[in-house]
Amino acid sequence: MSEERIKTLLQNADAAAGEPTFGPVRASDIRQWTRHRRAVPLAAAAAVAVAASLWFVCTRLPGPRSGSSPQRMISLEERVEQLQAQTDAALRLVREVLEKDRQARLTAAREADLARIRDPMVEVERQVDKTAFILVYQADKLYKELNQTDSAVAAYKEVIQLFPKNRWADVARERLAEIEKHDKSSQINRPGESQWRT
Repeated sequence: MSEERIKTLLQNADAAAGEPTFGPVRASDIRQWTRHRRAVPLAAAAAVAVAASLWFVCTRLPGPRSGSSPQRMISLEERVEQLQAQTDAALRLVREVLEKDRQARLTAAREADLARIRDPMVEVERQVDKTAFILVYQADKLYKELNQTDSAVAAYKEVIQLFPKNRWADVARERLAEIEKHDKSSQINRPGESQWRT
C-alpha cells in the first residue's frame, strides 16, 4: 500500500468522522458506555497499532518515494498524538463522572440509613404518652372496677401534675370532673355522708 493511498484513507476517515464534539454527559450514558468499555481500549490500542505500523512502514521504506516528505510524517505523528490526547481526556472525563456517580450513590445510601434512625425526641414523646395512658388506665380501673375513688383521684391528679400538656392529662381532668359530679349527685341523694373534695 502506497503512502499516497494511506494518506487518502486517513483523510477520508477524518472527513467521515468530523470534528469531535463534547456535549453534556449523563450518568446513564456513562453507565451504558462502561458496559462496553472494553471496546474503547481495544479501539485505542488498534489506532495506536495502526499508527505505529504506518510510522514503522514509512520510516523503514528504502529511500524517499515520490510525494513523501518528513513534514507529512510529522503531521501523521502529531495527529496520532492528538488522538491519543483526546482519548486520554475522554477516559479521564469518564472516570470523573463515574466517581461522582459513585459518590452520589454513597451519599444517597447514607441519607437513607440516617432516615431509618428514629428521632430520639419522638421516641421520648411516645414513651411519655404511653406512661400517661397507663396511669389513666390504672386510675380508671381503680375507680370503675375496684371502687377505690380516693386512689383513682390521686392517680388522675398525678397524671395532671406529671404530664400537664399531654392529652391524657385532659382525659384525667375530665374523669375528675365526672367523679366530682357523681359525688355531688350522690351526696344530694344521701345526705349525711362525707363529700369528696378536690
